[in-house]
Amino acid sequence: MRKAVITGTGHHVPERIVPNQFFNDLLGEDVDSWLRQNVHIENRRWCAPNESTADLCVAAALKALEAAGLPADAIDLLIVATDTPEYISPSTAAVVQDRLGARKAGTFDLNTACAGFVTALDVAAKYIVADEQYGHVLVIGAYAMSKYLNMHDKKTVTLFADGAGAVVVSAQHDTQRGFLASELRTEGQYAGWMGIYAGGTHQPVDAGVVERKEQLLQFVHKFPKELNPTYWSEMTRNLCQRIGAQPADIRHFFITQININSIWATLDILGLPHDRATYIMQQHGYTGSAAIPMALDIAAKQGTIQPGDLIFLIGSGGGLAFAAAAFRF
Repeated sequence: MRKAVITGTGHHVPERIVPNQFFNDLLGEDVDSWLRQNVHIENRRWCAPNESTADLCVAAALKALEAAGLPADAIDLLIVATDTPEYISPSTAAVVQDRLGARKAGTFDLNTACAGFVTALDVAAKYIVADEQYGHVLVIGAYAMSKYLNMHDKKTVTLFADGAGAVVVSAQHDTQRGFLASELRTEGQYAGWMGIYAGGTHQPVDAGVVERKEQLLQFVHKFPKELNPTYWSEMTRNLCQRIGAQPADIRHFFITQININSIWATLDILGLPHDRATYIMQQHGYTGSAAIPMALDIAAKQGTIQPGDLIFLIGSGGGLAFAAAAFRF
């Protein structure tokens, strides 16, 4: 039986470090104290003016390929999960394929906002299980949201950051490792609550028609704080039931990193200690669809997870979109 196994991980962040003090100076008030106490963010990385999503993708991908011991031309499919694409068209994945020299790889972008990486990982696993021509799939979650921030909007400019994380998913036989189950959900009634509401056919980018703020990230309404913990814990229990496990069997969680309190609340609901999750927001801010693969790579490099460990990856983002996947690492 073919299994979809994570065989390599990598991540990359820009060189520019933006500390909380930057926003104290920018906004003329103390936001550092709130950020540290409430979301545990101290620093984040932002792209340089000449740096973009594709640059982050390529750097992360090269590290994942090295970890997997594969050349770029061994990749059969390349998926980029992002809602800050290089262009509206063509796809960011096509740009990355060319730069990597992944000549054999088919490509596409996937956008379910910050649930994108887990959704793309789900797609990659099913390609491998379903079709023998796909032996290695490269999945990248990337975020360059600093390009879309309103520098005077305290609700967004202090949280969002840039980075990319990548994994190689490979076909293996006769192994207990790999993809086990997944679940996708969407609550589309929240689609207008957070997003970048310009650039498509409904609101084309036109300075004469669309106000600049509509071309930038906006929190339109405040989401109920119980949404993420409720959905994340429900999806965890559903996946556990499907794979014959208990929450206590899960060695580690990799969860959307926008609010540490939501992760803690989820673990509390499940009756698990807070150290069952990796947290990267302190030094990286919120990196959207890149956050989960970045955390995964950091945990793998630190030895927090070992081959054979049961891990859950759970993402959520604008839409509202939710995605959860269970793997035996």
